[in-house]
Amino acid sequence: MLITINNKKFTDNSKEANSEIAFVYSAQNKNFCDDAKNNGCTQLIASEKLKDYVDFSSIKVIGITGTNGKTTTAAAIYSILLDLGYKVALQGTRGFFINDKKIEDYTLTTPVQLANFAHIQKAIDNQCDFFVTEVSSHAIQQKRIEGIDFELKVHTNITRDHLDYHKTIEEYINVKNSFFNDETKKLINRDDKVVKFNTKNAFTYSLDNPSTYKVGAYSFKNGMHVMFSNIEKMHSFSSLMMGIFNIYNLMAAIASVHLTTNKSLDEICDVVENFAGVSGRMEIVSTNPLIIIDFAHTPDGMKEVYESFNHKDIITVFGAGGNRDKEKRPLMGQIAAKYAKQIIVTSDNPRFEDPDLIIEDICTGIKDKSNLLIEVNRKEAIKKAIELAKQNENSVLLILGKGDEPYQIIYDKKFPLVDKDEVLKHI
Repeated sequence: MLITINNKKFTDNSKEANSEIAFVYSAQNKNFCDDAKNNGCTQLIASEKLKDYVDFSSIKVIGITGTNGKTTTAAAIYSILLDLGYKVALQGTRGFFINDKKIEDYTLTTPVQLANFAHIQKAIDNQCDFFVTEVSSHAIQQKRIEGIDFELKVHTNITRDHLDYHKTIEEYINVKNSFFNDETKKLINRDDKVVKFNTKNAFTYSLDNPSTYKVGAYSFKNGMHVMFSNIEKMHSFSSLMMGIFNIYNLMAAIASVHLTTNKSLDEICDVVENFAGVSGRMEIVSTNPLIIIDFAHTPDGMKEVYESFNHKDIITVFGAGGNRDKEKRPLMGQIAAKYAKQIIVTSDNPRFEDPDLIIEDICTGIKDKSNLLIEVNRKEAIKKAIELAKQNENSVLLILGKGDEPYQIIYDKKFPLVDKDEVLKHI
């Protein structure tokens, strides 16, 4: 990738490096230093030294990591800051945004180092006060965020995910926790049992355990209404969003803005209700029948969604990604069987795996198959689920796994498929 900052050009591609373009090398590409030199490159910069060539002191960077909730929490922080009058950039799963305008589509949750630097510089060029970014476990381990000084690091939760890459849950947990080893100001979900962090400059939020921002009471009626305490003073906010996990997400967002601005908690809470949520994250697509689309694609993520609708007859459609963690598949089936009245197992993004075999893996976790329907075609699965939902006034149809993804990956090809569009065809 080639970027220009302060009229100086940098690349991490040795083929692009020359006498005028510096080559930035890291563990991933250091073997190509000789190639860069052969192309006439006279300046080779170690990735950890790249920060010496930029000045990011005018902007506050907020980084959010965790298995679930990164996208919603980041988007909520972005929304709240904008409503409070700040200029803000947002980078993450949904793309790159500056002041409510989409600049780039999604590529990676957290881009490579040079792209991060280019985005931060672009935010500065647009007079942004804040740069909010999702931080993936891959980005932490591959040092894509190297050289970024964070004003605040935010932790949402750590549950099972990405074991196709990290191999063991212990390695995954350790990588996530490593983000919080330093003395940077940090905000931690105190209810997470596996999080470990440097307590210096640490603040916490919670529903269950004592914390800096402690939820004392909440109710769900036409959305959520939450009361919480900070230094023994009570505050409250309301939102049309649903689910206990979204209380955590909004608490993380409120606390983050409080810790990085001079705004009072009451000022911050006043604008929370303006944030309607993220497309494809607990998105209500229809109210009659009640149909909700969510990105949940891990056992814990599914459990959180299902538990938000214990008072309803749950109909669920989901699958599992191919060429990813196989061991989570029966666990996903097990969770669905525990909560759902009707289960339809279908394809997600099968990639290079046989979708029928992926479905078989999921179904091994479903002991009682009397309410199980298998439909490998995701479009047909959604259609059949809607027909079932129309027959039961107390039902909720939860379509999980893909959120607002605009495609389905089969082999290495992307075929257009949007869960929301499929729902709208049949209601």
